[in-house]
Amino acid sequence: MFYLSFKALHLIAMVCWFAGLFYLPRLFVYHAASEDRISHERFCIMERKLYRGIMTPSLIATLIFGGCMLYMNPSWLKSGWLHLKLTLIFVLIIYHLLCGVFYKKFNNNNNRKSHVFYRWFNEAPVILLIGIIFLAILKPF
Repeated sequence: MFYLSFKALHLIAMVCWFAGLFYLPRLFVYHAASEDRISHERFCIMERKLYRGIMTPSLIATLIFGGCMLYMNPSWLKSGWLHLKLTLIFVLIIYHLLCGVFYKKFNNNNNRKSHVFYRWFNEAPVILLIGIIFLAILKPF
């Protein structure tokens, strides 16, 4: 019963985290293309609330509930699929932190990247999500 509860909470937190990982870079696209002060201020508020209020707490909850599941199934640590999944999650955490760096640059009027860069940057979590889901479901090795 506890395991399934942790799994459900892990999935809920992961969905919330990925919603932010998909949306924040899209906000960066629009923010980089904006030119007026009102838009800049509005985007800064939206980015801050999304990063600090939704994404980061969801990241922490995802890791906590995933850790609880791993604690209940320590034999998974011997599985190659889990090592690869954890590697992809580590890359995703770096991506999350990089979003925080970009958010702060926008907030300080120090962004030097174009909206085109952020359009490409926005694609990374999709690729990572596909890998993570396939590994978690198929457990190939």
